Amino acid sequence: MKEARIQRRWVETRLVEGDALSIRALWQDVKKDVVVRAPGAHISTGAVAFRVSVPPHGQWSSILTVMPGIEAAHRKAAFVHFGGDGLSPSDRRWQECVAKIPMVQMGNRSIERTLRRSYDDLGSLRIEDPEHPDRVVVAAGAPWFMTLFGRDSLLASEMALPVDPSLALGTLQTLADRQGTVVDPMSEEEPGKILHEVRLDVSSGLSLGGKSAYYGSVDATPLFVLVLGSVSRWGFAKETITALLPHADRALDWIRDYGDKDGDGFVEYQRLNPSGLRNQSWKDSWDGINFADGTLAEPPIAALRSPSLRLPHAYMARAWMAYDAGDAGLAENLSGRAAQLKKRFNEQFWIPDRGYYAVALDKNKRQVDACASNMGHCLWLGLVDEDKVPQVAERLMSPEMFSGWGVWTLASDMGAYNPASYHNGSVWPHDNAIIADGLLRYGFTAEAQRISTALLEAAEFSNGRLPELFCGFSRDQFPEPVPCPTACSPQAWAATTPIRLLTSLMRYDTHISLGGLWMDPALPNSYGDLHVTNAPLAEGRITIDITNSVPTVQGLPKTWSYARGIGPG
Repeated sequence: MKEARIQRRWVETRLVEGDALSIRALWQDVKKDVVVRAPGAHISTGAVAFRVSVPPHGQWSSILTVMPGIEAAHRKAAFVHFGGDGLSPSDRRWQECVAKIPMVQMGNRSIERTLRRSYDDLGSLRIEDPEHPDRVVVAAGAPWFMTLFGRDSLLASEMALPVDPSLALGTLQTLADRQGTVVDPMSEEEPGKILHEVRLDVSSGLSLGGKSAYYGSVDATPLFVLVLGSVSRWGFAKETITALLPHADRALDWIRDYGDKDGDGFVEYQRLNPSGLRNQSWKDSWDGINFADGTLAEPPIAALRSPSLRLPHAYMARAWMAYDAGDAGLAENLSGRAAQLKKRFNEQFWIPDRGYYAVALDKNKRQVDACASNMGHCLWLGLVDEDKVPQVAERLMSPEMFSGWGVWTLASDMGAYNPASYHNGSVWPHDNAIIADGLLRYGFTAEAQRISTALLEAAEFSNGRLPELFCGFSRDQFPEPVPCPTACSPQAWAATTPIRLLTSLMRYDTHISLGGLWMDPALPNSYGDLHVTNAPLAEGRITIDITNSVPTVQGLPKTWSYARGIGPG
């Protein structure tokens, strides 16, 4: 969220030093600076300019380096491009990553271009942990959040698993290193909790709470367990997963000891720091959780798409890992807890006379009765009872919820609906990708195809890039999506949305310990045939062809099996 940030007024000075311009800033006791070095340039305090004359058929080149620092005395020497391929170390690592990314060819060239744009955007959002430069993670989004967000980075890397599983692993390892160990009301850190955001560079003071890391999120902790379960299925060495299991168990301990404040099985949130986030689920704007009449819900709040939902799925993810490790007792215990929570969820969140789920429970355990997109995430997680699925699907695709470009975050007949708001009537691509995945899970193929096609058509109006969100005006009102001026672009969730949409419609699943791959394509005819090469699987690479919805797979390990159908979940 872009609100509730501490406002800083920096005192800026500029100094020309030979072939460099130093820009320094001071706020209270915080000092930051950047040095722009440009040999041969004309440098003033206001500009760096090159004055050159290039003859016909001639050429000219120069090197410009921009080096941020905390204090000049501690600044490391900037890298220099030495001939050769002319790449910086980070550029070279990105090229190595590109070589591992699957190549996609589709009959629909527009969708193919959108997928390639997603790859490029994921590359631009890759950042490194200075303490582990070989470990790459994905930033939440530019320009506001070029840093690691627990919830955003985890979900984005989960959505990108079929393309680059190493991104999820790097994110898990980086978050595990910073898992909560103490109770700190200022940063909202608690033992076992996964952080909301951390600044890995000189912008550390910009995090909420005024520290380098802020932990005010209830989504990130169960998501950590969920994504670790997914990573274990996609194929990493057993010792790599084993090293992260204690962190998963500590995350589940946090949910039990700190997250479930009243012992009812649901996880509630209430900020500990008055400058922190009022809402700590994914709709984290101050007005993101409200009743049907527009009244704000009061904390502690148990919200949809918070641990109250993800906890059963986190239990199942941990159960799968227990099965893989040969601990059948733990696996059965966790599976049983997941089933109990699913039952309790359907009893307490379902609103029978409305035909949809409450968006939350408030401090008095009243159903917060707004109709919101969050219930689509219940489908994705498999939490919806079979008898309720048709009503949920019908509501999601109703004129009050489907704009023509995607599902609104809040139904248009709700009191707080505003198509230009951040969370109360806008359209978020990643939100819709998850909803489409959930609809497919329960067999609502046409509805999932409609959402997918609408989003991919929306991308055509922004050169193949889906932004963080766009305004929720109806497609009947405007012939193209209306941009939201504060949206991050590129943004991690949005960049992975086309990937998720396509792999969901491929109905593509794998499980390394079972040695199996499953696929049952439901691609619309307008997408054309699909040819994927260099797709990662376990320690190898495979080729996938889908022609007239019939899939073939080449390159599977000899011990693996392939089946056309739905995988184990």
